[in-house]
Amino acid sequence: MTDLQVRKMRFGFENQDVPFLWNEANPAFSSMANAVSFLAVGFEKMIVQMITEAKPLITDPGVAAEADAFMRQEGQHSTAHRQHVKALIDRYPGLQETLDDVIGAFDKLTAETSLHYRLAYTADLEATFTPVFKLMLDNDSTLFAPGDDRVASLFIWHFVEEVEHRSSALIIFDSIVGSDLYRMRMAPSVFRHVLKVIRIASEGFNKHVPVEDRKIDAMAMFAWYRRRQTFRRLMPTLTADYNGPMTRAFDHLPLGEQLTALGGVVRSQMPKHNPDHEKLPELAGVWFERFESGYDVTNWYTAGAKAQGAN
Repeated sequence: MTDLQVRKMRFGFENQDVPFLWNEANPAFSSMANAVSFLAVGFEKMIVQMITEAKPLITDPGVAAEADAFMRQEGQHSTAHRQHVKALIDRYPGLQETLDDVIGAFDKLTAETSLHYRLAYTADLEATFTPVFKLMLDNDSTLFAPGDDRVASLFIWHFVEEVEHRSSALIIFDSIVGSDLYRMRMAPSVFRHVLKVIRIASEGFNKHVPVEDRKIDAMAMFAWYRRRQTFRRLMPTLTADYNGPMTRAFDHLPLGEQLTALGGVVRSQMPKHNPDHEKLPELAGVWFERFESGYDVTNWYTAGAKAQGAN
């Protein structure tokens, strides 16, 4: 049987306006995380549909239990990110178009690709999460702590649960497809699609959120875009739309940690990859301990102070 636990969370986004720039100290990370929220809604909808389609093909009871818990966790993530995205759309109604386009990109994938491809897509992408989210959670003091505690707490919860079910997608893929070669062959198209969806979200942010609110060119995370904008500014005959500064979310992080995360991403796509062997973020262990003790993890940075104030 699976060890995964399904936790239902509400972060109070309906109680107060949610700023696009939820971490004022790092506008680039604010924009990147917001793009993850949009992507999560579409991706996790695809996962739920995919697991529903895959269930009849799973013969191992242990794998079936893993698939069910994985699907239910992802369903909770989708619900919480929808609440975050709804709050952003309430402030910037044009972002509804962006959300529709992101969901449409995943709906098209569901309609036009095989179950085997979507299983490989999910396994490939989920395998990258532990090294990438470890980089983020190991640097929570600058990436999350200075920001809106509701948004920060949403992402910390989501990321530690991704670490918790880090092996689930590969377990399901192996039980039905079982081909490392196929998974590796599909990886380039998988990551092209992921980047396409992130681009849809980022272009939507530039279009619908005023630059004075986002404080960043949301497309700055793409190296090709930064080069193009630099070239256009250097050519007198060309004009480049100014969408804000082009700083990046992780510029302040140690290069060694960034390279370690990159190495983990590459390793995650190799044959016989086992996510159980990955180094885990210390914050994940702290989160699970606090959750079990009754700590209000929906207010990760402020719950302790609120509890002391109540006393």
